[in-house]
Amino acid sequence: MFTSQLALLQVFFLMVPEGVRPQPSPSPSGAVSTQSDLGPRTQGETLQSSSEVPGVSTVGPTVVTPSAPGNRTVDLFPVLPICVCDLTPGACDMNCCCDRDCYLLHPRTVFSFCLPGSVRSSSWVCVDNSLIFRSNSPFPSRVFMDSNGIKQFCVHVNNSKLNYFQKLQKVNATSFQALATEFGGESFTSTFQTQSPPPFYRAGDPILTYFPKWSVIGLLRQPAGVGAGGLCAENNPAGFLESKSTTCARFFKNLADSCTLDPTLNAASYHNFTVLKVPRGLSDLQNTKFQVPVTPVSQADSPLLAGNTCQNVVSQVIYEIETNGTFGIQKVSISFGQTNLTVEPGTSFQQHFILHFRAFQQSTAASLTGFRSGNPGYIAEKPLLALTGDRRHSMTLLQSKGDGTCSIKRHEVQFGVNAISGCKLRLKRVDCSHLQQEIYQTLHGSPRPEHVAIFGNADPARKGEWARILSRNCSVSAMHCTSCCVIPVSLEIQILWAYVGLQSNPQAHVSGARFLYHCQPIQDSQQETEVPLTTVVTFVDITQKPEPPRGQPRMDWKLPFDFFFPFKMVFSRGVDSQKGSVSPILILCLLLLGVLNLETK
Repeated sequence: MFTSQLALLQVFFLMVPEGVRPQPSPSPSGAVSTQSDLGPRTQGETLQSSSEVPGVSTVGPTVVTPSAPGNRTVDLFPVLPICVCDLTPGACDMNCCCDRDCYLLHPRTVFSFCLPGSVRSSSWVCVDNSLIFRSNSPFPSRVFMDSNGIKQFCVHVNNSKLNYFQKLQKVNATSFQALATEFGGESFTSTFQTQSPPPFYRAGDPILTYFPKWSVIGLLRQPAGVGAGGLCAENNPAGFLESKSTTCARFFKNLADSCTLDPTLNAASYHNFTVLKVPRGLSDLQNTKFQVPVTPVSQADSPLLAGNTCQNVVSQVIYEIETNGTFGIQKVSISFGQTNLTVEPGTSFQQHFILHFRAFQQSTAASLTGFRSGNPGYIAEKPLLALTGDRRHSMTLLQSKGDGTCSIKRHEVQFGVNAISGCKLRLKRVDCSHLQQEIYQTLHGSPRPEHVAIFGNADPARKGEWARILSRNCSVSAMHCTSCCVIPVSLEIQILWAYVGLQSNPQAHVSGARFLYHCQPIQDSQQETEVPLTTVVTFVDITQKPEPPRGQPRMDWKLPFDFFFPFKMVFSRGVDSQKGSVSPILILCLLLLGVLNLETK
């Protein structure tokens, strides 16, 4: 008998049609339980419809619930020891069908739906009932009738993967190792620690700093103003290669206490750390080759409270950062601006923070080639480049102060811009040669230009890219002055330039330059004199433009030298002879016809 039961069970599973799979639904959709249920029922079981079963039409759900025994507490959800949606102790949670505080025998009649996890997850496998003679399955089974009146035999599969809350597995010291081997994975660690830092900075990346005294990693900050009052936000990170300037305001209730205690007022707090050259320096913080110290350009004093004044307060911070591509930050320098504040209630002031990035230069000579006035041709209004020895600089003009006297500052000569400037030079009486030397230096500037750049990208190391400046000083003998000193009073700078190259992209270059000094005598008896000086710059365009393009060449007709001989012969004879001779006229007609035929061809 036992053997026959096993055979029937094997036949039952072999007769399940292909494509029928366990459905994670409480009950077959649209199936109606009949009185010929096979197999036992579990007390408290509720059959509900939530998904489609292949081969069965879907209709409204039908709930089958056994009647509750009288005077006995019914546990409707014995397979749900934990009700995950029971969030309010002592109260019924809406749509939580497993909440025992609701005291509902039929939750579906009250709630519009059941929250996920509040009902037992079930799986049913159904086949046509006519295929089954007898069921000896250990799982609960029932016969349902679909909307077409066809009976379906369904088995409730006890699938532990679909019944997440059916049996809670206890974890103890003996089972932990086995569970850890089966379900264990990587530990929960910080992403910042597990991921290796990038090899170099990219534009916009925050700049890493290191405080050796406390062994703390930080970011280089550039405080910025926020809100309507522009209050300083300290946590604003500085971005790599992002040169910018920010301004913010600081307010103090009691400046007397904050003067020496507030680190934002102390210059030392802005450079008491090192800057990491590249982010990969995080992996080896003890290696100083990845760290760049912040070097103050000048000594800045610490804040000091003297009477009613807070002295040496930081009002401006300027970072100069030199970078070298993927090699990272090579040099960091800092300079400060300081001011004094009066101690009074509600004191406020503004701080300026400037961050400037520039390319790292290995030597001073290399830095001289840092700027151009064109590449290759000059660009209008860019500085005219001059060379003195191996030093490249801009050619300059006189500049006057507010009272008209000559200033130490000078104007740059801009390419293509004619200019004139002047000022008054006050001289004390000394020997004539000293006066001349001082005025010459004032007119042409220091150092005196010796060469002018032919193109805007001229290299000081290539002498062929520079043209010598022709100079004509004053002629003392032409003045015929014995008791006077001949001094220059004006300088005329003449620049000859032209366009070269293609007409579609012409490049301006300097063909030559000349300094012309105009002089006048002054008496030797004058102890102190005031000399008006003038500088004039003239740019002369000597471009030789090519001839305009011509049209298509015209056909040049060339006739033989005796072409008109027949005509001459005809018209040279008299009228009488023409009447008696018809052959010349015929010849003339034939010639004309031949010419016309040639033209038509």
